[in-house]
Amino acid sequence: MLDFRMETFLTVCQFMNFTRASEKLNITQPAVSQHIHFLEKHYHAKLFRYEGRKLKLTGAGEILRNASLTMMHDELSMRSEMQRTEEETELRFGATRTVGDILMGKILDRYVRAYPDVRVRMLVENTQELLKCLDEGTIDFALVEGFFQKSEYDHQKYSDERYIAVAASDYPFQKEPECIEDLFQERLLLREEGSGTREVLERYLDARNLSVADFRRVMEVGSLQTIRELTKAGCGITFLYETAVSEELRDGTLRQILPETFHISHEFSFIWRKGSIYAGQYREIFRNFQS
Repeated sequence: MLDFRMETFLTVCQFMNFTRASEKLNITQPAVSQHIHFLEKHYHAKLFRYEGRKLKLTGAGEILRNASLTMMHDELSMRSEMQRTEEETELRFGATRTVGDILMGKILDRYVRAYPDVRVRMLVENTQELLKCLDEGTIDFALVEGFFQKSEYDHQKYSDERYIAVAASDYPFQKEPECIEDLFQERLLLREEGSGTREVLERYLDARNLSVADFRRVMEVGSLQTIRELTKAGCGITFLYETAVSEELRDGTLRQILPETFHISHEFSFIWRKGSIYAGQYREIFRNFQS
């Protein structure tokens, strides 16, 4: 069982505020301070520092936060495992929306054929929400296409995927685009903030001192399927993984644009909390997902 002082520490990490942590835990602020001081004395290291009025983790605090998040996650997994009967097996995992829509049907079809008695609970969310669920112990592992801190999560590469710009085959460009700046006058169809698909584009633009705001019109849509349909209807252009629009590219309803000047590939990754006692099980599941 996670020590109550570690729970206090994680709550302070969540809010970066002793008062809000005390309110969340329903204890006094002096009690919060006492718990943190106990941990600092125990580990012989400062866990927090102030930069002006803002509370920040020290390097030692970051190490303890990562380790305690993994311990909390493993305890929740162990409790769930202990409450199941010996015959029950359960997968609690997440997938980002692109992965969920494009890959998970085939992956789970193979898996449940091999393990017909397994109970599956799959959460489909954007990358940032799945990382939060991993930290909170709601899920055990995730398949993501977004960016994550490799210092906090163990990971296995599932695949490398091409990231491309697409438009309807008959999209009425005034001039055939030759570089990404040529697209700024078009409507950009874009996933919501926190989406891995969006972050790939944002990082590409940022490296060139550009941003999403350089597009004259932007439409945010949380559904991959809706973005595909809007793009096919000629409502704008978009950036997606090639695997997400492979059928549309084959049947000619969408076409790739900027083929010579836009080259991005990105990993789809299988991730779990770094240092988990269940790492061996997760690697075995990963191998089954790949086979």
